[in-house]
Amino acid sequence: MATIQLEIVSPDRVVYAADIDMLIARSTGGEIGILPKHIPLVTGLQPHAMKIHVDGGTEQLFAVAGGFMEVTPEKITVLATAAEEPDEIDINRAQRAYDRAQARLKRLREGGVEDGGAAIDEHRAALALKRAVARLQATHTAVKA
Repeated sequence: MATIQLEIVSPDRVVYAADIDMLIARSTGGEIGILPKHIPLVTGLQPHAMKIHVDGGTEQLFAVAGGFMEVTPEKITVLATAAEEPDEIDINRAQRAYDRAQARLKRLREGGVEDGGAAIDEHRAALALKRAVARLQATHTAVKA
């Protein structure tokens, strides 16, 4: 079976580099599947649990906090603002981040204010929630609402 080279890079390191069968990612335009010999593409990425298929069906997950992806017929390069393998993720910390983001969004929607009287930035709170969900999904942990 044909493969395509994948490299996931964060600002501080190369997180993953290997030949894969398929990549499923959440671009700014929606879910996208990348197979070997894909047409060239550049797209933004949403925070999500990126799915990598290797060895004829084995699936690996990586938490990606957003960034960009460049695809050529031979290679996929993911430039992520942050990326983590599931075993690097502290599940309890990710759950606390999820809970905090949920609470912030709830206060904002109810017209509340953050400590110190500053209004909450809804966009930032929503992104924090998406990052926490991606981290939990990458570890196969159900989100506790």
